[in-house]
Amino acid sequence: MARHATPGPGNSLRSWTRAKNPLRVAINYLVIVLARVSPSLTLKNVLLRSIGVTVGEGVSWGLESTPDVFWPELVTVEDHAIVGYDATILCHEFLQDEYRTGEVVVGERAMIGAGAVILPGVEIGAGASVAANSLVTRDVPPGETVAGVPAKPMSGEESPD
Repeated sequence: MARHATPGPGNSLRSWTRAKNPLRVAINYLVIVLARVSPSLTLKNVLLRSIGVTVGEGVSWGLESTPDVFWPELVTVEDHAIVGYDATILCHEFLQDEYRTGEVVVGERAMIGAGAVILPGVEIGAGASVAANSLVTRDVPPGETVAGVPAKPMSGEESPD
């Protein structure tokens, strides 16, 4: 994660226009809105690549899934991964005295469930799974399944709460 001092008075979100060009963010937003509602997986991938998202071969984005609007170039989704319905991938967080940015990598054949939120700086390993409505705050090792808020590894012996 990269840390950036708040460039002006007040919290860092109040100074977002100094962190990122407003026209670039507006274009990113429009492209993401189109990608979110497009039923075509091919069109989604083309649109998201056009704003800097690294999208591997055969990636599937569910309807309403959302990559980071401010820093889409920090999102990498590797071959044959699935980003579920209404999942969100964030590569930034605006705080009081700073804002942070961090690359997010979704590994090959990984799966992010519906409504999950991936926070900045997280890597989802190859073949890993994130359960629906989970909040991922830490890296997920390859092949691991995580669930919950915050997301924790699921064990084959425990039943979900």
